[in-house]
Amino acid sequence: MAKLKTRKAISKRVKVTGTKKLRTRHGGQDHFNARQTGKMKRNKRMNNTIHKTLRKSVKRQLPYNN
Repeated sequence: MAKLKTRKAISKRVKVTGTKKLRTRHGGQDHFNARQTGKMKRNKRMNNTIHKTLRKSVKRQLPYNN
């Protein structure tokens, strides 16, 4: 059987934890942050887990990280 291809765009944005959870960063952190509230800026610093409805499709695009 041929090797499966990894979606490189997804692999650069998503990290798989040791317990097989999918982690991403919040978007929009590089500029235009002065107009945001402190709560929004603080929450964007934290990691984000991918919702369970998208988990199956993202894992299919990362075949060797499951």
